[in-house]
Amino acid sequence: MAGTNDQAGVPPQDHEISSQEEALPSGQTAEATESTGEAKVSYEQTTDASASYGDPYYDDYGYEPPADPAPASTTTALVESAPVPAPPAAAPAGSGGSTPPPYSGADDEEEDDDEAGMLRMSFMEHLEELRNRILKGLLGVGVAFAVAIYFNNEIWLLVSAPAIDAMKQAGITDPKLAILTPTEGFSVIWVQLPILTAIFLSSPWILYQIWAFIAPGLYKRERKWAAPFVISSAGLFILGGLFAYFVAFKLGLAFLIGIGVGNNAQAVISLSNYLDLFTNVSLGMGLVFELPVLIFFLSLLRIVTPSFLIRNSRYALLAIVVVAALVTPTPDVVNLMLLALPMTLLYFTGVFASYLLTLSRENKRFPWLILFLIVAGFLAVFAGGTYLAVTHFGWKLVPTYPFLIR
Repeated sequence: MAGTNDQAGVPPQDHEISSQEEALPSGQTAEATESTGEAKVSYEQTTDASASYGDPYYDDYGYEPPADPAPASTTTALVESAPVPAPPAAAPAGSGGSTPPPYSGADDEEEDDDEAGMLRMSFMEHLEELRNRILKGLLGVGVAFAVAIYFNNEIWLLVSAPAIDAMKQAGITDPKLAILTPTEGFSVIWVQLPILTAIFLSSPWILYQIWAFIAPGLYKRERKWAAPFVISSAGLFILGGLFAYFVAFKLGLAFLIGIGVGNNAQAVISLSNYLDLFTNVSLGMGLVFELPVLIFFLSLLRIVTPSFLIRNSRYALLAIVVVAALVTPTPDVVNLMLLALPMTLLYFTGVFASYLLTLSRENKRFPWLILFLIVAGFLAVFAGGTYLAVTHFGWKLVPTYPFLIR
């Protein structure tokens, strides 16, 4: 047969046919340009069998021209020269579209960083953790109790001093507290008083254990409030006890004993009754002074907002007056206001702390310079008024409340 190959059965073409040529229909060829790396694709449509099917490859394998070819005069050539684009990456099976962009995982990384250290515990594990924190808190109270026992005599003299001063103001020449039962002295001075002292001394440790119990369930950005929470809570609790001792309890006790002594009445105050009253007032004021921390913590958990607290401030003031009436040992309005005014100030301090937290969440800054100038101006006016009262109007400064007398 004409066009016989050197090797039987092998067409006189190259031994390899590119995948691009195999993909083209009959009558189409692809030529590679070595200098530019571009491919020149030639599309030829013709009716001449010698041109279209005269190739030895087709002749050797017995291909025949179509039965009804088009006229020979209608020959069209289309040459397109363009860079061959790189094949697109295969889309995932069943995607039905183009390949999606690579997944960076940035959002999940931010969430993982935010939730880093957040524990996942069962109900029994929570109970076990609560048990451990309670035991550690009691251990701290035990250590503080031992310290209080060692300094118990000095502490008792401080605690009993308001009663002695109040009885002296009432005209009692030899003021003393009475022991009405044989066990009263031991139970009050060596048991109840050291426990009360240990509660105040160990309050930072107890508050730290409370925070350590709830902190694993908070986000990473919320756990940074650990140190401010413990320091402010313990400081306000101790400050409330000091306020009760130097202001509320002293003034209230002087008022109560003063109106009772006389008219054939002798003041006999037992140790247990006195310490019960002292404990109620000091612990009550210590808890009341935690109001700013409570408001801040509720804002941290997004339970309340500053706008909500301002809108409902009239109800808060009513509750403050009721609590002050329950905590104060006297029924008069003066001592009631002595407690209500600091509590009101504490409430709005908590609102201010909640507002600062809201600004921090919104990435805003508070104008501290303006606040500093306002406070400095107020203190300057107060100091100037005190100076004028002492130097020109005969007032005197004293180390006890109300600190300025005439």
